Amino acid sequence: MIKRVTGAALLAVLAAGSLTLVACGRSDNAEPGGKELRVWHYEAPESGMGVAWNEAIKEFEATHPGVKVKLELKGFEQIQKTAPMIVNSNNAPDVMEYNKGNATAGLLSKQGLLEEITPEVKKRGWDKLLSPSVQVVAKYDDKGIMGGDKWYGVPTYAEYLQVYYNKDLFKKHDVQVPTTFDEFTKVLDAFVAKGITPLANGGAEYMAQQYVYQLALDKADQPWVNAFQRYTGKTDFTDPAWTYAATTFADWVTKGYIAKSSVSTKGEDAGVAFMSGKFPMMFSGNWWFGRVAKEAKFDWDTFVWPGARMTLGSGGNLWVVPKGSKNKQLAYDFIDITLQKKIQNILGNAGGVPVAADSSAITEPRARKLVEGFNTLAQSNGLAYYPDWPAPGFYDQWVSQTQKLMNGDPPQSVLSGLQKTYDSGLPK
Repeated sequence: MIKRVTGAALLAVLAAGSLTLVACGRSDNAEPGGKELRVWHYEAPESGMGVAWNEAIKEFEATHPGVKVKLELKGFEQIQKTAPMIVNSNNAPDVMEYNKGNATAGLLSKQGLLEEITPEVKKRGWDKLLSPSVQVVAKYDDKGIMGGDKWYGVPTYAEYLQVYYNKDLFKKHDVQVPTTFDEFTKVLDAFVAKGITPLANGGAEYMAQQYVYQLALDKADQPWVNAFQRYTGKTDFTDPAWTYAATTFADWVTKGYIAKSSVSTKGEDAGVAFMSGKFPMMFSGNWWFGRVAKEAKFDWDTFVWPGARMTLGSGGNLWVVPKGSKNKQLAYDFIDITLQKKIQNILGNAGGVPVAADSSAITEPRARKLVEGFNTLAQSNGLAYYPDWPAPGFYDQWVSQTQKLMNGDPPQSVLSGLQKTYDSGLPK
């Protein structure tokens, strides 16, 4: 999916350059003088993934003598824009978190820039650990389309969008948690009537496009998703689902459900505003869960988009091994550790959605609810991926077009712009 939030600690790291964590342990792979495993990812330290992967580094240290782990924390947007150049250079990391989907991991797999790891997956039994719905984003065909037969990455977590809400504000204004879309609309109206903008939004990045896609999903079905994401049929941006989505989102801006001024707001700023108590709700991914738990100064909880049969979500972003990795076997060892139950259980209790945990070991109540919500969606084919995946460069086009929509451009014009980029990116 497209998006990632970085915590204050991570932002400080990025401002200074990169963080290097050095650890020594034992390994049969060690050489005199030692080796170095270079790991890149973009998860905030307090996120479920950040917490769990730090534990995985310690485990790696304890089993690989003489091997140093050099962890470099990057930004999501940074890797999104520079990965093709980095993995095709002498400076490629050994293992890297990379964005899943046709336009990202699929494109690099087609270009021969990622190691094809199918033999390693089968050797280590990773294909037995991951459910079919999670595997989709890890496997690509020769055209770089996800759901193929070759593994180019491994997700160690899953993700989906939900509504975070400020329980204190709901209680103060006598608003109940909605369970249907009509009830949701009444909640939005109730807050607007009190002079409160109900929904946090970041128009300059991923949030706005995800609202639009969710609204389209409310009128769509699984064949529609497959046609859009996996090219199993024609996608028409003038169809009823897309037309409803763009028209409704524009209407929400006019009604004040979403602030027009948020057209230039970044995702990070929208999240911080929600956590400061400015907005009653934020529709975004479980990658925010750890930060909200740590930083929100109010009582909070989550609910799945009211009435949704499908919502944005999938297996998580991938551990990939660049072709230029100098320590591929060590990279596989590290990936294997991140899939161990001990690490997966830590991930779950810290607010991530594990893919190979012992469910009984997830004891934190909100974290358990989060995992149960994902499992329900996964089992009902309710995960619809993300809107920017199908075509290279589509993310930037989505940002541009949703900003135009917020600024008053006609929905038909916006949808026409999306159609043009989508069609130009279809596999030949």
